[in-house]
Amino acid sequence: MSQQRRLHLRLFAGGVAAAALAPVVLAQSVAQQAIGLNKTDMKAVPLPAVGSAFALPSSIELIDGRKLQGQDLKGRLVVLDYWATWCPFCARQMPHMEQLYKDHGHKGLIVLGLSIDKKAADVLPYVRQRGMSFPVAWMSPELAKVLPKPAGLPVTIVVGRDGRVKLAESGELFPEDIAGIAKDL
Repeated sequence: MSQQRRLHLRLFAGGVAAAALAPVVLAQSVAQQAIGLNKTDMKAVPLPAVGSAFALPSSIELIDGRKLQGQDLKGRLVVLDYWATWCPFCARQMPHMEQLYKDHGHKGLIVLGLSIDKKAADVLPYVRQRGMSFPVAWMSPELAKVLPKPAGLPVTIVVGRDGRVKLAESGELFPEDIAGIAKDL
């Protein structure tokens, strides 16, 4: 085979490889844009360290129009659950968060769902359709300033009765790990 022919084959193979990778790169870029992430977002807000103090907001407006006051959270085990309507991992985790809230809400545990969807109007129908009973807030720009979202979805942060982080995880939790959150009651 001639040297020119080998060069053409290498160039062709490189073009095929680039064409095969293009959809993957594009899909990743689209996914990051859909959830509002860019390189600075992913580096700007790391998960809080377990054992660190965590300040909860003094007031949180919920999607149903009610307000959750900071004093409603004091002395409780607070599970912050960052999610989105389009996230399949969030959808799989959601029933387990609901069960955790139903089983332990009366004992001082509160699950606070924090939707990162681009439009608040998308959130309430989703919550109603799934029968979610725990409080849910939409991450408005104002709320994002006081409860910034770490990279990834879902993100679960558990704040103990003492105001310190008990758990901080990015990614879907196993059902038994969610059930185990109640051990800190």
